[in-house]
Amino acid sequence: MQLEIKRIGVLTSGGDAPGMNAAIRAVVRCCAFQNIECVGIYRGYQGLIEDDFEELNARSVRNVISRGGTFLKSARSKEFMTKEGREKAFVNLKNAGIDALVVIGGDGTFTGGLIFENEFDFPVIGIPATIDNDISGTDFTIGYDTALNTVVEAIDKIRDTASSHNRLFLIEVMGRDAGDIALNSGIGAGAEEILIPEENMGVDRLLESLKRSRKSGKTSSIIVVAEGDKSGKNIFELAEIIEENLGDYEIRVSVLGHIQRGGSPSCYDRVLASKLGVGAVDALLRGERKIMVGIHHQQVVSVPLETAIKGEAKFDKNLRRVADITSV
Repeated sequence: MQLEIKRIGVLTSGGDAPGMNAAIRAVVRCCAFQNIECVGIYRGYQGLIEDDFEELNARSVRNVISRGGTFLKSARSKEFMTKEGREKAFVNLKNAGIDALVVIGGDGTFTGGLIFENEFDFPVIGIPATIDNDISGTDFTIGYDTALNTVVEAIDKIRDTASSHNRLFLIEVMGRDAGDIALNSGIGAGAEEILIPEENMGVDRLLESLKRSRKSGKTSSIIVVAEGDKSGKNIFELAEIIEENLGDYEIRVSVLGHIQRGGSPSCYDRVLASKLGVGAVDALLRGERKIMVGIHHQQVVSVPLETAIKGEAKFDKNLRRVADITSV
């Protein structure tokens, strides 16, 4: 028997990503369109446990589509990792009359949602929002496009300095387990080398590449390094290794850090978030549960949460070939 959905809760969890507000807005307004009540849950799963709820309507989300971050706030909840914490969350949801939950975030958010649904038979739908683009079953995640544009703009500015002073810049970008940001921004900004966690390029190959670049007449170079790359213990050790072996390079290190998460979302991320927010509510009304709504070939698709969490990482080998060819 299909559960009648009259009241939906929505939360954001884990690291923030540009476009989360646009996704919340789409969920709230789709609920309004379908004459369903919507409840915003502050501070992710911790807010579920602490009953930090607020009624939302179409006017509650005015002017948020252009804002970065998430107005519902986000937090990582250790208490939700316990059965006792999840029981508190379930009681609060039932007391608030909430029939289903939309969770916006990455694999940690989806893992929590899947465990919660399995334990309490409570409908959960996930919306992928993480700048790392490391969720299986969707071509893109909310926030990824904006982060790429932020990184490329920063690298373009750094290259101006690198060219002016004949310097080698090592630029660290986010990507602990996935190199999508590094690979795509590196190509987009014309980097000479790109180091990503999916490959172990090795220091020797990197040094040979830099020697070839110098012989070919390049007087400055940009190396984009994903934070998960293991060529050195960290980017600063890698800089020291290069300096020891190639003393003619003047080396600088720039860690872009959390600047990649901030800023107004791009048009693509706003549209993607709107599609997925509406798609999440539509999926609940169709009786779907324990799924993530993703995007594949520009169409909204439903993917089992377990697949989204445990699926194989996307790595475009052809894109790596493009990077190698265009950096000659």
